[in-house]
Amino acid sequence: MREFFKLLVTTWWGITLICVVALALWILLSALLYRPFFKRFYDIFLSGLAILLLSPVLIVLIVLGAIKMKGNPFFTQLRPGKNEKIFRLIKFRTMTCEKDENGVLLPDEKRLTRYGKILRSTSLDELPELFNIFVGHMSIVGPRPLLVSYLPRYNAEQKRRHKVRPGLTGYAQVHGRNAISWAERFQLDVYYVDNVSLFGDIKILFQTVAAVLKREGISSETSATMEEFMGNGEQEE
Repeated sequence: MREFFKLLVTTWWGITLICVVALALWILLSALLYRPFFKRFYDIFLSGLAILLLSPVLIVLIVLGAIKMKGNPFFTQLRPGKNEKIFRLIKFRTMTCEKDENGVLLPDEKRLTRYGKILRSTSLDELPELFNIFVGHMSIVGPRPLLVSYLPRYNAEQKRRHKVRPGLTGYAQVHGRNAISWAERFQLDVYYVDNVSLFGDIKILFQTVAAVLKREGISSETSATMEEFMGNGEQEE
């Protein structure tokens, strides 16, 4: 037995076997304890790594955004997070702040710049949300954070979407996004809440990458890309 263990730590096949077993155990533990521990662990690790690796891109986009938007390159907005706790979402700005003669913001389509369209189509406008993920406001995968004004409009079942951290991408986003109704979207969000898993999140991430490569946006800066959610009673009329 001693000879066997000596071979394990001194031969290439032994070291390879140890690595494979260790990796298998790590994956098993990750799957079993994903929701209570490893989901947040991977959020911190992956968002932190992404911030470091993408820091040159972030710096370039900050400078470009300041030039193109003639000022603040960031868009921030209060959104509800886990347990409906309010946080400030941060993204790169894709629309100007132009107003009409009455001081009212112009329609989104008139304020959306060519530069903003490029950011949206490539999902580069979402990159600052990595900081929201790192500090714990959001997760990499979860229901997208919607507007605070929607909170009193949800029914009891729809409110369950806030039992997990909102995500950079989510189950509803890769299963129809704006092509589905609000009711269907919330059903998908609640389904995700009840079925959070390691391999489920990995699948969603691959589907998200495919959507981005196809220039299919994963999320939007405001709710303008889909009609406002007015509540369940009004939706049924």
